Amino acid sequence: MAPNGLGPRLWGVSASIALFLSIPTVFSTTTADNGKLLSLNGINYYGGSEAVSTITTSADFNSTQFDDIVPITVIRTDEAVLTKKDLKEIISNYSITDDVFQVGFLETVFLVYEGHGRGKAESSVTQSLKGLGNSLIMASPAYQPHAHITPAKLRHDVPQGPYFYSPQTGELYQAFRLYADHQLAFTEAALSDGAGGFKPLPGAVSGAMTKSVAVPSRLYYTPTSSKPLAGLRVGIKDIFDLKGLRTSGGNRAFYDLYPPRNTTGPALQRLIDAGAVVVGKMGTVQFANGDNPTADWVDFHCPFNPRGDGYQAPGGSSSGPGAGMASYDWLDIAIGSDTGGSMRSPGGMQGLFANRPSTGAVNLDNVIPLCHALDTAGVFARNAATWSKVMHAWYQNFTDYREYPKRLFYQNSSFPTTNTTAGALIEKLVVEVEDFLGAKREYVNISSHWEETQSAETPAISKLLNTTYASLVSVDQYRSLSLPFYADYAVKHDGRRPFVNPGPLARWAWGQENGGDAAYDEALKNKTIFKDWWETEGFGKANVKTCSEGIYIYPYSKGETQYRNAYFSAPTTPPLGFSDGRIAVLAGAPDLVVPVGEIPYNSTISLKTEYMPVTMSFVAARGCDLMLVNLIEDLEKAGILRPVSTGPRMYPA
Repeated sequence: MAPNGLGPRLWGVSASIALFLSIPTVFSTTTADNGKLLSLNGINYYGGSEAVSTITTSADFNSTQFDDIVPITVIRTDEAVLTKKDLKEIISNYSITDDVFQVGFLETVFLVYEGHGRGKAESSVTQSLKGLGNSLIMASPAYQPHAHITPAKLRHDVPQGPYFYSPQTGELYQAFRLYADHQLAFTEAALSDGAGGFKPLPGAVSGAMTKSVAVPSRLYYTPTSSKPLAGLRVGIKDIFDLKGLRTSGGNRAFYDLYPPRNTTGPALQRLIDAGAVVVGKMGTVQFANGDNPTADWVDFHCPFNPRGDGYQAPGGSSSGPGAGMASYDWLDIAIGSDTGGSMRSPGGMQGLFANRPSTGAVNLDNVIPLCHALDTAGVFARNAATWSKVMHAWYQNFTDYREYPKRLFYQNSSFPTTNTTAGALIEKLVVEVEDFLGAKREYVNISSHWEETQSAETPAISKLLNTTYASLVSVDQYRSLSLPFYADYAVKHDGRRPFVNPGPLARWAWGQENGGDAAYDEALKNKTIFKDWWETEGFGKANVKTCSEGIYIYPYSKGETQYRNAYFSAPTTPPLGFSDGRIAVLAGAPDLVVPVGEIPYNSTISLKTEYMPVTMSFVAARGCDLMLVNLIEDLEKAGILRPVSTGPRMYPA
């Protein structure tokens, strides 16, 4: 046992510490410090490769008697006299606030006094810490000398919270807790490289097909007006470029062909500048196109939806971000994209808050495109308060309306009858929204209203828009992604073509076989016709006071199952037809999906009663994203909408 008890006893059953140091390159003695993989009381941690500060102290540390790395907690306080009661409150707050901190980090403590004059720690503090396994207390010069406290200095100031400390060098490293990605939501875990970019997490813990994701202590961050998202952990759909990481788009050949990106896309940079902490890239349907699990997911394995029996489709194409948010409490938000439903579908299948913003809400440079005219970037959350905070920080081009429309547009054909379980849940929400707004629903029929406001020569809306979406996405992605990808791959691989999943291949082929560029131009014209109609004669008119004249509502998911072990016919076409979900796509308007409830079903997997989500969409005029999310946040505050939990049930009994 080392002096002061600084030894292996706190490292759980195993006294070993795996150090990711000294990794030689071929025919070279060059080594690189890639950080440390450690276990503390049975919990796995990663210690950063770059020291964030150095502790200098007069204490005599004998390098042969101390571990290379020991856990330490930096405690910052402005209490002139630190008492046992104060200490208890601090430790309790750390434990409640932070999933990285644990009592094992109290093995060593560094006290920092932030008040006026000089601070003092009562003797009871040292006794209390000793009872929690503490062996050494250090304190900044602002503390009065004490027999059981070692004077020390931090070369660089650091936030409060848990760290790892080298007694031999005095170096202090941030502590990252390692979580296993058992839902296969992530494609690559990421860490900041300290220079405005990112690097893959070099360490992992064992698990069936899983990788580890490292998350920093929440105690390191304090939100401010300039950094409102400080410390918010975020996962990123793997079609967005992050400096220092490769982008896969769900395709192995694409990942291997192109080097790590040298730029972080402006959409993500805005979140990072607001304080969000990127923890990794997340799974996507290949090239954000369309794949059925498990039939079409050839290159990557489809992420697992935790709801119900755990073997329902996660929705796409933002499958990984949705699965991660529905599964992991340690993930605060996840970023995905929506072209034809890629945010809203996972939101519906997994019972999350998920949005398709107005087209142009953020700059989508450095993002793999599906269709430039339709692509958007959205955010998943488990509660409306966090959702709203992120949207306000991210969508800076929109006015923040706080007055709400008094019109609620309701299409009968969209809603299930109220004598069904899903219908009853949705009807209850609609009634409560009516009461909250002081408005009654107005029954509308989009198809008949279209005919009433168009000339006799104009085709029915279902005919005009039947292939509009299909032509736009299949032709645009073929031109902007498929052709350059194939050409670049052929140059490097002796003329060979890379593997692509059946879904994208079928859609690209359909686009070329059904008109190609000419069909695209016609589809873009028809999209514009619908958008102009929706904003003038339809139900997406702007309003000076409330941003939108009204809100169009429709059910997004009705608690239906989609088993991931089902067999499907081979894909042949992109999605055809016109439906509620296409309104926002073609009008460029916001569509926000919210959880409503969950309904039971008899699972053929578990042979038990399980539950699937019911969700509803709110659509408003283009640019009214913040008005809608303000309304939804207020509905949550009023108890009309509720935050959801992770795991099989949105609302555990």
